[in-house]
Amino acid sequence: MSAVCLKNSYLLIGASVAKEAFGDDPQVSVVYYPDRQTLLVAGKSKAFFEKMHKTSWLLLKDRNLLGDKSVNIRELLIDNDLDDSDRDLPYDLKTTGILSVTL
Repeated sequence: MSAVCLKNSYLLIGASVAKEAFGDDPQVSVVYYPDRQTLLVAGKSKAFFEKMHKTSWLLLKDRNLLGDKSVNIRELLIDNDLDDSDRDLPYDLKTTGILSVTL
């Protein structure tokens, strides 16, 4: 598995990326920008992110004991008519702790 991938409509995030981006946050704030085909994901504790973007909250689930995480983005994929095929996703982890994923 790549550090960030899509599988069965779940955004799977490798342990090292998840820990750096979200710390111990149990929820994430997400926003999708169709014009850039970009999903931005931030830990719930990043209050500035919610003020800057019109976000939704999603549950950040433990995927395994290694620390990998998953987020169900099925609704977002359907609402935006996005490709839901399983694949590795290009991403960028900003210095602010915001995970930017290209869908």
